[in-house]
Amino acid sequence: MVLPVLGGSSSVWAVALCFFQAALLAGYGYAHLLTRYVAPGSTGFVHVALVLAAMLTLPIGLPADWSDPPRGEPYLWQLGVFTIAVGPAFVAVAANAPLLQAWFARTGHPHARDPYFLYAASNLGSLIALLSYPFVLEPAFGLTALSRYWSILYVVLAAALAACFALVRIAGGVALASVKREPGHASDVTLTNRLGWCWLALVPAALLTAVTTHIATDIASAPLLWVIPLALYLATFVLAFQDRLPIPMWLVLPAQLAAVLFALLELSQAKYDKWTLTSGAAVTVFFLSSLVAHRTLYLTRPRARDLTEFYLWMALGGVLGGLFSALIAPKIFSEVLEYPLLIALTMACRPGVFIGRTWGWRELFWIGGIAAVGLPFVLRGDIWAIQLGFSFGEWGFTPVLTFAFAVAAIAFWGYGARQLTVVLLMFATIVNLSPSLTRGIAMRSYYGVYRVMQSPNGAFNVLSHGTTLHGAQRIRGVDGHLVVDTTPGTYYYADSPMAHAVKIVQVRLYDEGKKGRFGVVGLGTGSLACYAQKGEAWRFFEIDPLVIDIAAKSTYFTFLANCMHGTDIVVGDARLKLAREPDKSFDLLIIDAFTSDAVPVHLMTAEALKLYASKLKDDGILVLHISNRYLDLNSVLGATLRLVPELKGFIVTDEDAEGGYAETSSIVAVFAKGEEPLLAFRALKGAQDFHDAGLRPWTDDASDLLGPFLSRWRRSSSAPRRCDTPASCARPPVGSKRAG
Repeated sequence: MVLPVLGGSSSVWAVALCFFQAALLAGYGYAHLLTRYVAPGSTGFVHVALVLAAMLTLPIGLPADWSDPPRGEPYLWQLGVFTIAVGPAFVAVAANAPLLQAWFARTGHPHARDPYFLYAASNLGSLIALLSYPFVLEPAFGLTALSRYWSILYVVLAAALAACFALVRIAGGVALASVKREPGHASDVTLTNRLGWCWLALVPAALLTAVTTHIATDIASAPLLWVIPLALYLATFVLAFQDRLPIPMWLVLPAQLAAVLFALLELSQAKYDKWTLTSGAAVTVFFLSSLVAHRTLYLTRPRARDLTEFYLWMALGGVLGGLFSALIAPKIFSEVLEYPLLIALTMACRPGVFIGRTWGWRELFWIGGIAAVGLPFVLRGDIWAIQLGFSFGEWGFTPVLTFAFAVAAIAFWGYGARQLTVVLLMFATIVNLSPSLTRGIAMRSYYGVYRVMQSPNGAFNVLSHGTTLHGAQRIRGVDGHLVVDTTPGTYYYADSPMAHAVKIVQVRLYDEGKKGRFGVVGLGTGSLACYAQKGEAWRFFEIDPLVIDIAAKSTYFTFLANCMHGTDIVVGDARLKLAREPDKSFDLLIIDAFTSDAVPVHLMTAEALKLYASKLKDDGILVLHISNRYLDLNSVLGATLRLVPELKGFIVTDEDAEGGYAETSSIVAVFAKGEEPLLAFRALKGAQDFHDAGLRPWTDDASDLLGPFLSRWRRSSSAPRRCDTPASCARPPVGSKRAG
């Protein structure tokens, strides 16, 4: 629901996680206060009343009169929208987990003394819902119908809660205060317990957001990639919150240490950086570390009478972790440094590192000694190696030092605090010396991490966003001397489909004695501005002010400065801003707004196409850049076009580009309101009708991503390898060493 307003960047997902963790804290806090200060026989009446009151906010949907998001970083705006749209109902639902366990603890059931297994059942339900929603429910029913169905099920839930409480009252249960302590449970809740529970929940929650951002930014932003870490996160609760862990801890703990060391070693080098290896390491270390932390949480659980406080401190840790990764880290780190930092801090979540152990002077001496010996190598080791004549070949000094620390971490097996110290030195080595973090200039905004750097031969300045190349400008000629060259490159070179679109429209307008109006969604480096001719009106639409600063206000790219003085740039989401443009006002509209490989679904739905059509003149042209490594967008648009009878169209593929920064292959879809304006495009090499793969059309109400993903996979596995995007060529996209 929120994507048409904010787009599909990883930060939208991170802030959403942060909100739901905060709402979970509110629900758990309410449940704790209810069980603490309300008579046991009355808690059900109060809770059912709250659930019924929250029903007034249904069905779930965006507030109709809510203002547009502010330009820049709409963190608070998004939190506000979520609070109004779903906050009351979610808080009421979130309170059920601890509250139902508290009720169950009073029933006299044989398992009532240790009701924490119900938390595993609750997370299993969440896991099933998570996996079924994007792959089954939304494609089958759509957002509008699902919102209604959810409202109906909410009423059923209210009735079920009332029935549960009635059964508890009929059973006459035992007061919480009289529930006996189970052997092995904490005898009393201390400040150390509370802080430990908070910490053990904080690190996995923060790592959930960090690993998603890391994969989407530095590896591959495949569609629905966020489902995998969240599913694993929920699965660790299901596994950890039961009497017997399916995988014994004597296997989990060494595996988690190995995963931590391997993930950090992988980040320290650039020689082996296959995306499968990198993403596999990220997912593995996240799963095992979360499992260790959540199992440690379960092992330190209090007796049933204190379970609501236990969950309250857990929720507080989740909120703090979400706040750190979603709101604080993007402000203090220009790279996704929270990812390796949190990997290192997972070593503090192992049993006995903090909870249940007091560090004596001997241990503190060891910690200080390790830091005193290791830090000088982190800060000056590379210089010392050069001075002493050591050479580490293509590996470099960084992975060698990181490996030495990894060996030390293994040697300190059984000493958790010492291992934590050594692993933190590995993190410091990566931050200070890793070549993957010292390439070019990194800048970060709400919408992602951008990197400006030079090509390996120094001939181009290159802008990348995550794993996608957003433009390049030549700064040196073949003789190596600096030049001022405003020739568009990459997807926009002179023989590219997008360049042809501009020229075809310009020729037609010239023959008619007119100067046209051109619209471009997605600024990038501003390459297309250099195709503008005198007297034409060009307007760019860009959602991220940081991109505008890079393209128009920096010295890295000079397309706008040299080709289009006084550039007309509208800041904000394209659909919202285009809706305010006069109808039938554009001769050419180019939609080129992909963020990494994250698909802006809301810019490709039937409703979006109808909006674009309304803004085109009768002979206007619409061009959508649809190059993508993971989805068969060709077939998606073909299916969606059937819902937009006012448009005709086909695709144009470019397979003749050299594949370097001067020329990059691309695929575009071309549309017009009639066949005649498309005749010149039909004559282009690579023009072909949309592929029919039997996919569902995309609408604002429902968009199936699994079908296009499988279709793309089937087509790529059965056809010769082609170069649709820079990352699918032999040369990886500069600015993202981790693209596959």
